[in-house]
Amino acid sequence: MKNRKLRMGMIGGGNNAFIGAIHRQAAFMDNQIELVCGCFSSSPTMSISSGRTYFLPENRIYKSYQEMFEEELKLPKGERMDFVSIVTPNHLHFDPAIMALEKGFHVVLDKPMTFSLEEAKQLQQKVEETGLILALTHVYSGYPAIKEAKARIANGELGKLRRIYAEYTQGWLSERIELLGGNNAGWRCDPKRSGKAGCIGDIGTHAWHLCEYITGLKVKELCAELNTFVQGRPVDDDGAAFLHFEQDVTGVLMATQICTGEANNIRIRIYGDKGGLEWRQMEPNILQLKWPNRPTEILHIGNNGYLAENTLWNTRTPAGHPEGFIESFANIYRNFALTVRALECGEQPQEEWLDFPTVYDGVRGMQFIETMVASGYSNETKWQKWIE
Repeated sequence: MKNRKLRMGMIGGGNNAFIGAIHRQAAFMDNQIELVCGCFSSSPTMSISSGRTYFLPENRIYKSYQEMFEEELKLPKGERMDFVSIVTPNHLHFDPAIMALEKGFHVVLDKPMTFSLEEAKQLQQKVEETGLILALTHVYSGYPAIKEAKARIANGELGKLRRIYAEYTQGWLSERIELLGGNNAGWRCDPKRSGKAGCIGDIGTHAWHLCEYITGLKVKELCAELNTFVQGRPVDDDGAAFLHFEQDVTGVLMATQICTGEANNIRIRIYGDKGGLEWRQMEPNILQLKWPNRPTEILHIGNNGYLAENTLWNTRTPAGHPEGFIESFANIYRNFALTVRALECGEQPQEEWLDFPTVYDGVRGMQFIETMVASGYSNETKWQKWIE
């Protein structure tokens, strides 16, 4: 493994899927990974046609993920896949992930990690039992500007933190497009496939994860409101919460998919007693630093010497060259691949390689969803302790 690419299998991500193509582009970006097999759809016909489009040999295109695991294990260790990337709807995360770990394969998994908190805890237990690696694709934590924000806070440049504002606004579900077909709104708005939460599970988890990742502080309790603005939709399409973090830091989180005209407008602002910072996903290569006694600093992320070492490790281009969504996915895949290779070779991974979301982020993500739902659907306004 030390002198070759990691071999990836994929579950989901057929020709008719959006996120599968993003995962493949990201995985291949740093020349660390190759696609060798897959079950690309619950439809055997779609899986086979997709695998052919990806130029895979016929005997490595599978009709079910169960078949894929069994057949891959029959191959010599020098030929079989090393890990599996699971890019399916939420209700199809747990079974293939737990099976992969039981069969000895590392896992890359889309978020939210599972359908329920109970499943997430079982997955954590299996990871701990096997010693295998599970990477969770909370993609926005992969942006270099987010790495820089994390480093600046860790260095104490903002002083004692006080307040966090995180928001993720979309408008694509302003109408009930899930009834039209031909889009991926169907499963996201179906509680039998998405889980207890709609908007909060889909994008609210991203806003929450950025808060905890950048600051290193965990949410202890929250007071939430969940709404369903589009009549007939069985899950939330809007929500907000007041947050209490460790170290007496407070926050406000807002996630919505019914703000007409919005795309993927993620914004996070963090304030301490010495300064503040702001980042917007729509301008991902810019980080603003705000001070009480001098003008706001505009940091242009790129291969600039004033940036933190971990920021530079996760940066590919000079400032001014766009670097964004796919590169952020690629940072997760690269760091995961380097970590897996090191462990398989009996070596200690470098610290910067370990910088990717794991099964523990996945469990906390499901705890966030469960806590939001418990508070948001309560008959009275109340603070909800973090559900363990």
